[in-house]
Amino acid sequence: MKVLLIKEVKTLGKSGEIKEVKDGYGQNFLIAKGLAKLATPDVVERWREEQANAAAHLKEDMERITEEKKRFEEVTIKIEKPSAPVGIQGSVGNGDISKAIHEQMGIELDKKNILLKKAIKSTGIHEVDAKLGHGIHATIKVQVNGI
Repeated sequence: MKVLLIKEVKTLGKSGEIKEVKDGYGQNFLIAKGLAKLATPDVVERWREEQANAAAHLKEDMERITEEKKRFEEVTIKIEKPSAPVGIQGSVGNGDISKAIHEQMGIELDKKNILLKKAIKSTGIHEVDAKLGHGIHATIKVQVNGI
């Protein structure tokens, strides 16, 4: 029996490979556990189409993220906080930065993806690292002004 592996099986092969296995092993273990499908021409063709669509989607995502990275590195995000005798009252956290990015640039960036070593407690320009996805990071300039 020929099966198309959907997931990697250590002793058999990697995802996407077509393997010849014994009928019992294929039916009772691989197919039953969702690790493989019976390798009919229709199933193999659908698998190839899905892989092509996934590759195209990944390419579009990478292009969009690269464009966002360029936009982030060209712009300075401005945040205003009440002044204190030294610095600002309170601090600027990743939630504040995420909100300011959405308001000023129209880009949704989850606060979990903004990496601050510690909260910003002074005025001036600060550089913040942001994870955009697929291993791409951007450095965002944040200008904190006291009012």
